[in-house]
Amino acid sequence: MGLFTKIFGSKGQYKSPQSLSEKVLQGTIERASFDISFDINVSKSAEETILKIEMFGEEEDVFTEKDGALLDAFQLFLKRAIQHHFPKEFVNVMVDSNGYREKANQSLVELAEKLKKKALEQGKSVYLRALPPKDRKVIHQFLAEDGRVKSRSVGDGLYKKIKIYPIKGEDRDKMTQSNGRIH
Repeated sequence: MGLFTKIFGSKGQYKSPQSLSEKVLQGTIERASFDISFDINVSKSAEETILKIEMFGEEEDVFTEKDGALLDAFQLFLKRAIQHHFPKEFVNVMVDSNGYREKANQSLVELAEKLKKKALEQGKSVYLRALPPKDRKVIHQFLAEDGRVKSRSVGDGLYKKIKIYPIKGEDRDKMTQSNGRIH
């Protein structure tokens, strides 16, 4: 018996990613003695199934402590369980509590906006502290909307800094023309 089978049970045991997620969440919450409940909303498209899981209850603050580490852990755990049982399906899992993810993303966007302005005003590169991939993605996507700056991850390992730098001269003209924007 393999590790995933031991942890998540045998394949074919669940009818859907939602039923699997309900069982795994309920079992984990009970074993950890959390005073928490959850709702699962499912949406489907031709390409993927999206499971949005909202945690709520007396101990929801525990899930958002330390930059949402427990939310991330539950999300990863569920994703692995679903991949084990439904390897041919593309299922996107998002675990949140009390709008934490949206607030965290908005804070990242505000920080990126400040650093973008600084890079443009000074005409040189600025750096953002080392961040995990999910946070870097939010910042890169936000900055990609502005043809005046570029960004890239710098460093080794999981946590990398972000370099934000203005696009100069000819490169900027090419970018604004290809984006269809003139600034």
